[in-house]
Amino acid sequence: MQKQFIQRYLANNIKIAYVIVTLFCFVALITSIGRGSVELPFLTVLQILATELIHLPLNVELDPMYINIVMEIRFPRAVLAMFVGACLAMAGSAFQGFLKNPLADPYTLGVSSGAAVGAVAVLFFGVTIPILGRFTLPFVSILAGFATLFLVITFSRVVQRSMAAETIILAGIIFSSFLGAFISLMIALTGEELRQIIGWLMGSVAMRGWPFIWMILPCFIIGFLLLFFNRHELNAMAFGEETARQLGVNIALRKILILLGATTLTGGAVAVSGTVGFVGLVIPHLTRLIWGSDHRHLLPLSMFVGAGFLALTDLVARTIIAPTELPIGVITSIIGAPVFALILLRQRRLK
Repeated sequence: MQKQFIQRYLANNIKIAYVIVTLFCFVALITSIGRGSVELPFLTVLQILATELIHLPLNVELDPMYINIVMEIRFPRAVLAMFVGACLAMAGSAFQGFLKNPLADPYTLGVSSGAAVGAVAVLFFGVTIPILGRFTLPFVSILAGFATLFLVITFSRVVQRSMAAETIILAGIIFSSFLGAFISLMIALTGEELRQIIGWLMGSVAMRGWPFIWMILPCFIIGFLLLFFNRHELNAMAFGEETARQLGVNIALRKILILLGATTLTGGAVAVSGTVGFVGLVIPHLTRLIWGSDHRHLLPLSMFVGAGFLALTDLVARTIIAPTELPIGVITSIIGAPVFALILLRQRRLK
């Protein structure tokens, strides 16, 4: 009874929810920056960020080495991790609402597999587009993700013109399996590039820096806006396509816009960090359990929770067996799989 009361209270006081998730993101960011081979006090991190970012005249003496560690290494890494987590969590919320399936995530439609094929192909063949240089990999990755979405939508329309959610899921699974075979083939044929490819597929935000933040930022803005302006339509579709159509929703158009938004977020995240699993599956699910399934709030709340979660996950990945660094995708899977299993068991018992 007490837990149910707390859940109802949080759901009915959405402003408190936003305060909680904002504080969670802030604490996760500062903690991620402060912990590492060189420990920095919480207050020191705040002072460095205040003086370097917004130029507050604090009149405190700060060690130049600490400033360099924060601004050149840890802060951009933490920010990139937060963008990746926010993108995957929002995409997961959209896919779960759109497909009316709590087991859906950003990889359901094969977009992640498509983006991964593009990235692995760049690494395998050593492709470099002269104008893009080192940004060839993320560019090709995003392009391959969109190409996969186009193929999935086209195939779904051929099978069923109404593009029912079940048809889209099955089409995504087909393409995901097919593209996964190509990834395995390239890994089997590779030589010296094997370690680089495997490392990228496991997911990481290490040694990426500000250029990759500017790379994911447009994807984040475009994807967020597309989903945010379709939040009411996501709520309507949750009651079924026929009900949504009676409410005046242009189903075909809204489906495409929602898929484009979620794919942009997923493609951007995969391009800069590799494949990071379970964030888009578990975070929206937990957020929905606590604050309800209203997409007007579920999307932004999932965004904040996903951002804070991946910042802390990256902290664990680089410190748990320091100085060796684990791939962030390994940590998210180790955490995400048991958590999601517990959620399913809890729901089964409640039924």
